[in-house]
Amino acid sequence: MMPFSTTSATKSQDIILEEKEGVGWITLNRPKALNALNLEMIREMHPQLSKWQDDPAIKTVVVKGSGEKAFCAGGDIMALTGENGTQIQKEFFSEEYKLDNLVGNFRKPYVAILNGIVMGGGVGISVHAQYRVATQNTVFAMPETGIGLVPDVGGAYFLPRLEGSLGMFLGLTGHRLKGRDCLHAGIATHAVHSQNIPDLESAISSNPQNIKTILDEFHHKSSFEVDKGSSLEPHMETINRIFSKPTVEEILRLLKEEKSEFSGKVLKNLGKASPSSLKVGHRQLTQGRHIENLSKCLEMEYRLVMGCCANPDFYEGVRALLVDRDNSPKWSPATLEDVTEEHVDSYFKPLPADQELNL
Repeated sequence: MMPFSTTSATKSQDIILEEKEGVGWITLNRPKALNALNLEMIREMHPQLSKWQDDPAIKTVVVKGSGEKAFCAGGDIMALTGENGTQIQKEFFSEEYKLDNLVGNFRKPYVAILNGIVMGGGVGISVHAQYRVATQNTVFAMPETGIGLVPDVGGAYFLPRLEGSLGMFLGLTGHRLKGRDCLHAGIATHAVHSQNIPDLESAISSNPQNIKTILDEFHHKSSFEVDKGSSLEPHMETINRIFSKPTVEEILRLLKEEKSEFSGKVLKNLGKASPSSLKVGHRQLTQGRHIENLSKCLEMEYRLVMGCCANPDFYEGVRALLVDRDNSPKWSPATLEDVTEEHVDSYFKPLPADQELNL
């Protein structure tokens, strides 16, 4: 039996890293902040994962969130909006994407237990994992267009590879998926009732070399209703037909013509988003379908988020949704019609060679 050890990222123990009986345990430990990732947590998690990947004593890695509300609700966005183009923004996004890339290419079993909210940065350290375990409490979303960003952390890679046009729908609208939806969409590989998570963790500790069999067994005896199918199933024909269109304008036109309760809700969500983010995100996900690997998608997305950091919508979105909470952002440009192709092009232009993210 391996000796128990703990490494804390900060004095406040924002992340807890443990080795026990052949398992590397990562606990995101900011429950009051919904376990949002900050730069210090990323800087502790990345080197530890790299070490575990090469340590023959570690057979598998498990990442989870503390508390009952969230796995990880995203990156610590409030820390990134103090000033345009600051060094902290470059460091945060580049180091976050390097961590996401390591997770996506990890050479050992990596299990993410998605109990509670899973958004933004939490998606990056989970959805690319070999195993993703949803519970009845899981709430998954990519809400970035609502704060003037794009669906990043590898969204360009995994979203276009979901069924039909589901990924484009999720990336543009920020629609929330519950646990059973995540399983049917392929966001999760397994579903386990939250009350069975302690037993699952004990089983992993007892036999870390037999992860798939353990997860399969717990999945099959899960007691929450994954057999009901996805809540989006009745709407998939509409989603595939409309969100496959080549422009955001055409998507909106068809949604207006649909005149259904579902299309009305979708239009309302899109109407809250940054017009620039919608158009940049649409191109991002369209191109991502043809990019061969996660690393290349993350390199593209780094350019996009640097573009977001250099434009006002990101700061206005954070102000309206997270600071003043008036939910009335004043986007610039204010309408889709005002977002020119040249404006969209500017996000995709290569950065100076010494500023590119190279994975």
